[in-house]
Amino acid sequence: MTHSDNPLLIGQGIPPFNAITPDHVVPAVTQLLSELETAQRELETTVTPTWAGLVEPLTALEERLGWTWGAIGHLMGVKNSPELRAAYEAVEPKLVQFSSQLSQSQPLYQAFKALREGTDWDGLAPGQQRIVEAALRDAELAGVGLTGEPKERFNAIDLELAELSTRFSNHVLDATKAFQLKLTQPDEVAGLPASWLSLAAQTARQKGDATATPEAGPWVVTLDFPSFGPFLKYGDRPQLRETVYRAYITRAASGEWDNNPLIERILALRLEKAQILGFNSFAELSLARKMAPSVAAVESLLEELRQVSYPAAQREFQELQAFAQTSNLQPWDIAYWSEKQRQQKFDLDSEALRPYFALPEVLKGLLNLAERIFKVAIAPADGQAPIWHPDVRYFEVRDHAGSPMAYFYLDPYSRPAEKRGGAWMDDCVGRAKIGGKTRLPVAYLVCNQMPPVDDQPSLMSFDEVTTLFHEFGHGLQHMLTQVDYAGAAGIRNVEWDAVELPSQFMENWCYDRATLFAMAHHYQTGAPLPEAEYQKLLAARTYQSGMGMLRQLHFSLVDLALHHRYQPGGTETPQDLRWSLVPTTTVIPPLPEDSFLCAFGHIFSGGYAAGYYSYKWAEVLSADAFAAFEEVGLENEAAVQAVGQRFRETVLGLGGSVPPMTVFKSFRGREPQTEALLRHTGLLS
Repeated sequence: MTHSDNPLLIGQGIPPFNAITPDHVVPAVTQLLSELETAQRELETTVTPTWAGLVEPLTALEERLGWTWGAIGHLMGVKNSPELRAAYEAVEPKLVQFSSQLSQSQPLYQAFKALREGTDWDGLAPGQQRIVEAALRDAELAGVGLTGEPKERFNAIDLELAELSTRFSNHVLDATKAFQLKLTQPDEVAGLPASWLSLAAQTARQKGDATATPEAGPWVVTLDFPSFGPFLKYGDRPQLRETVYRAYITRAASGEWDNNPLIERILALRLEKAQILGFNSFAELSLARKMAPSVAAVESLLEELRQVSYPAAQREFQELQAFAQTSNLQPWDIAYWSEKQRQQKFDLDSEALRPYFALPEVLKGLLNLAERIFKVAIAPADGQAPIWHPDVRYFEVRDHAGSPMAYFYLDPYSRPAEKRGGAWMDDCVGRAKIGGKTRLPVAYLVCNQMPPVDDQPSLMSFDEVTTLFHEFGHGLQHMLTQVDYAGAAGIRNVEWDAVELPSQFMENWCYDRATLFAMAHHYQTGAPLPEAEYQKLLAARTYQSGMGMLRQLHFSLVDLALHHRYQPGGTETPQDLRWSLVPTTTVIPPLPEDSFLCAFGHIFSGGYAAGYYSYKWAEVLSADAFAAFEEVGLENEAAVQAVGQRFRETVLGLGGSVPPMTVFKSFRGREPQTEALLRHTGLLS
């Protein structure tokens, strides 16, 4: 098969998603790995310890692999199907074996060491030096120093972990997709807003009830968040809320999709892998690649935040119980009574705001913000790139002189039948200078917000607005990088616990007056969001911030404990260990059957193992970064643009070419402080 016959073998540019089918996967990966093994052997015999003789050809080899596997992985997230899944699982072991073989190459490792110790070293730019140092570290953490039985065992572990991670993710998708609750009586949907009724009727029609209407039903509830979230928040029937809630917290926890045995096996293998490399725990191995210096340093930050948030969360929960006039609030009651309390305290009905946040207007406001503070112009470029679904959009980013500098995809809507939940940004094409020409970056921005219903556009909740801003922040770091070395451009080579800085930074702009009023217009009348509603949003920003922070700390501390303290085969199961943290990190104990670990994809099928704390670690950085704009006055356009230019040149521009603390200090002029985060969340005493 020639490369032109198989779209997954093109190896450069944007993948032709409209031409790729699951049938292409196995032959493409099989042929590619054969070619790359030959290329690796040739490089190992001809390598010289120079940038041109080592890093450039190795990067080219890695990018060919990343291009094909990246396209397949992307489609697994946004266009999952039984056929694609089978093809992916058929080739994944071969890919893992090749990756292990490449990362453990002694000739390449020795060449990197010679480059680090040789006369050429001082002539390399700081970004080049950091790429070389990262390559040495990554090779060592990938087992390059192992031989014999330990090496064989290490590689077998990596192979099994990859397979377990894929199974874990598929189980969550399948279990989420399997549940549906069909409601036929008006009293069963009492309290639910019109937008939800329209979505639930549309879901019913998609599942075969051709006559379903928002007014008369039937209505179908799913565990997809645009359905599940509002149902818990607004549904007046507690028994139905309980049914849906229990289904949600027990996803992938029993039967054919039971992730419990996978969790135990994953944790055991990760610990064994870490011990083979000489670490005491997988958390220590994980932190070897991160900004945080030690497990103790992470625990110290989390405890500092816990001590502030726990008493605040207790007060908030007691107030909620008093408001609901019960001392026996159940977990499925929390969102419902919280929304009622929020409405009473702030006269703010979050559902009533949806008509003011139609996706087209929100997008316009977001892109105007980027233009205003970062001096870029962003315009639709639909039709200029292949797409994987008709709802997908494509955009072009230009610099102040009008020259193209980046592109991005936006896949905004929930598609529970084929798309995994959550939201993410990923790298489609990375920036690099190749043969004197700059390759422009392309990003994927993926959300799971409320889709258009009938003749309405996607009407977003305020949470969905902040999610879009968050993912766009990741995209900005990928797209506005000025680094020309592929290995350190954009988000590449940025320590995991610093990579959330730009994303969480962008969320703050959702509360900025100029930004909000530029995008909040009623989708039918064009009327701006009333000033009173904006003031309510500001007032409600810190509502239940103690409970919100404590929830994130619970996830972070459970993750850390599982990867630092859990002993496989002991008397304590992963669920037991999670329960041991419940008294100090929750104010309403989970139900006995709560199996949230079974759907905790961030740490079992994503990149956050022993790294979920990164959200809080980076939130300190992001809040402090936004404070630099607040200090000059958000209404002072010239000053904001000056700070924005500095943020673009440092945080967004330097990518992974400089250590993140150095990047932060070059922007802020000092090390980060927690004061801004505690102030933004209303927890500063």
